[in-house]
Amino acid sequence: MNDRSDRTRLIAGATRRGHGRRPVAPPVERASTLLNDSPADMRDGSTGPIYGIEDLSAARELRLALADLEGAADAWLVPSGLAAVTVPLTALLRPGDEVLTTDAAYGPTRRFLKRHLAPRGVTTTFHPADADAGAIIAAINERTRVLLIESPGSLTFDMVDVAALTAACRARGVITIMDNTWAAGFAFKPLEHGVDVSVQALTKYVGGHSDLLMGSIAAVDPGVSRHIAETIEDLGWRVTSDDAWLALRGLRTLPVRYAEQARSTHLVAAWLQAQPEVADVLWPALPASPGHALWTRDYAGAASLVGVVMQGGDEAAAHALMSALELFGLGYSWGGFESLITHETGQLSIRRHRPALAGELLRMHIGLEDPADLIADLEKGLAAWRAARDN
Repeated sequence: MNDRSDRTRLIAGATRRGHGRRPVAPPVERASTLLNDSPADMRDGSTGPIYGIEDLSAARELRLALADLEGAADAWLVPSGLAAVTVPLTALLRPGDEVLTTDAAYGPTRRFLKRHLAPRGVTTTFHPADADAGAIIAAINERTRVLLIESPGSLTFDMVDVAALTAACRARGVITIMDNTWAAGFAFKPLEHGVDVSVQALTKYVGGHSDLLMGSIAAVDPGVSRHIAETIEDLGWRVTSDDAWLALRGLRTLPVRYAEQARSTHLVAAWLQAQPEVADVLWPALPASPGHALWTRDYAGAASLVGVVMQGGDEAAAHALMSALELFGLGYSWGGFESLITHETGQLSIRRHRPALAGELLRMHIGLEDPADLIADLEKGLAAWRAARDN
């Protein structure tokens, strides 16, 4: 079965599960107390979960499917994408350790490093988002315990050579953790490229419908896996059966949605590149992107999340553009069926190495709407932007 594509395996895992007449999807079990036939059975974990805080049927099946997708020995579920990042950091770092990560790190991850880990004796060094592998490796020192990778990086979509970084880290005894939400464990396989821990926000593409919060953590090394599993157990972080069922439903159609939204994004991104109001489109799948060579070498697809750098303008012009749109929702997150837009220039101010952009930065998520309709909607947005800029 391992020679089959991800697209096939994600569905075959449902149709070939179990015996006898059964539903395609596992049942949703809502339970805290689980009853036993005898006193001796009450602590016998070999017969299944002992208490409702442990994973029930839908969560167990979701974990198996994710482990198969990621090529992991095990995968764990946590209540949010942020928790998927903070759990392994909590599990693997000790006072005196250092984290090395990109200056483009996801904002809440950066907050956790500063507000939670720093007072507990863990320091963080931020390398420039556009640094090459050699410069990042040169920043590793004797205190570096974890290299936290985001590729593409948040907002500016900077790419790094993951294989080169993991090889150098393994030689130095540094653990690598990669936030792989953009590739959804599907378009890029971190563990196959030497990463120790692969994490993603299932909230995004796996859920696919903007109706749940969840994260996943996948690993292969037994020692690393044990620390993560024990930390999750000690923190008591689990997901509900209802949310696990929804995520499992979304996972079955992930490859088709991912590919279709990428197709639309190519069309929209190429159109945006040709507009005089747009200075740059930040998306590694575009041939003009600085990270395109790495994306071509390592990735089997592209997420439908892009950065759009305007030619000058200000916050008022950016807000005018956003307000004129009818098909793009004004909201955070991405990976769902709907298109979204956010204004992100302000978030760049927290970086130590602020990128030199030609104007305001917008982030767009391209959903499953007809791309021709999205382009027509953006034409209205650009007209509003011009009017506000020239006013």
